[in-house]
Amino acid sequence: MIKHLLDALGLSPSVAIAAARAPHAPYPTPSTNLVYNLLFCDEPARFAVAPGNAPSPWQRTLFAEPADPTALRALAVDSSQEGRVRYLAFSKLRQLGQQVPPKILLGVIIEVPLEQGLDTLAAFSEGGVHYINQADKLLVVEDMNIVKPQVMKLFASVERSLDRIGPWTEQRLAPPKEVVRFTFLVSDGMYFGQGPMEVMQTEAIAGPIIHQGAVLLQAVTEIGLKAEKQAQAGGTATLH
Repeated sequence: MIKHLLDALGLSPSVAIAAARAPHAPYPTPSTNLVYNLLFCDEPARFAVAPGNAPSPWQRTLFAEPADPTALRALAVDSSQEGRVRYLAFSKLRQLGQQVPPKILLGVIIEVPLEQGLDTLAAFSEGGVHYINQADKLLVVEDMNIVKPQVMKLFASVERSLDRIGPWTEQRLAPPKEVVRFTFLVSDGMYFGQGPMEVMQTEAIAGPIIHQGAVLLQAVTEIGLKAEKQAQAGGTATLH
């Protein structure tokens, strides 16, 4: 399962697992922590191609030396690319001192600490969804069209809040243990907000995000159950 995800991103399992030795490790399994950390895109080196492997087109653009701002900009605005790839391209442009369009939402990550551990739901602009539950189980939606409507509704609820907040300029905080946290991957940086669940649910900005996140989560878990039944019956599962 983890190898499949790394292959999809053009990453090497051995190099990526080594890179998983990160300060943020909310889950018992190192491979799950790897997937968790990759959601936030704040360590671009994790996405580099392994030595001896052929880079994907986006990796060639993202890690080209010297950097090509024109190619990076084309990658960043390409809506057919995965949201994380676009976010990395925008981040590289900003690192180079290039101007980027603000407030383009590319990823939403919702973290909810529960009794047995951390629930993490991540959705990206192309429609992909990753869900890591408190029991250290990972679900990834491969057929993005299945949940794209729910993802877009979640994005719409977040976009209404972006004008009221700005990018976080410090290092990413440790995984939350007592509060709900939203992290937004946006063209002009990483945004975040957090607070107690009982407060966030009734707050004008956070409440709709929690609601739409719950709707998306229900859809993802239902698809996961269906996929498990298909696998048990010898069919083709849509989740890993």
